[in-house]
Amino acid sequence: MKTIGVLAFQGGVIEHVKKIEELGAKPQLVKKEEDLKGLDGLILPGGESTTIGKFLIETGLKDHILSLIYEGIPVWGTCAGAILLSKNIKGQGSGVLPVLDIVIERNAYGSQLDSFKKEVFVPRFNITTECVFIRAPKIVEVAEGVEVLAELETPVAVLQENILATTFHPELTSQNYWHSFFVENVVK
Repeated sequence: MKTIGVLAFQGGVIEHVKKIEELGAKPQLVKKEEDLKGLDGLILPGGESTTIGKFLIETGLKDHILSLIYEGIPVWGTCAGAILLSKNIKGQGSGVLPVLDIVIERNAYGSQLDSFKKEVFVPRFNITTECVFIRAPKIVEVAEGVEVLAELETPVAVLQENILATTFHPELTSQNYWHSFFVENVVK
């Protein structure tokens, strides 16, 4: 059975846990270094990227998570998690875990009031999925070697080796395509 960690500082933690359980995998809440042991993959949920980044630094998890990513552990950042993984945040430097070769723009669609749901076609799955965008970032540039999995004018889901990022919240829908893709295809 695969064990999937969920960074548990804030965001849709419980929703990610439920999706992982639906797939028959074991969820592991991650709040400290010991919680990283034995993981097959790690999800960085949405929330507020600056706050999550601060917790990663203060708890010492930043360096441990970076080491795991460099060793090849699959990691998935949703919304704020995608910001944390970005090598370039437009006009702001890089994320706290700068491993994903993209340029991302924070809150690109506007404020909380501008949040929305949209059906997005995903060629790799050959399906249309519901995507929930809450103060969502926008991927404005991808480097060579980064596969665009889905687009809504600009990329909304990308994959670079062991790193998956979505600018939306798949944990907030009734569908489980993205969690299934992560657990079954990204996590080997």
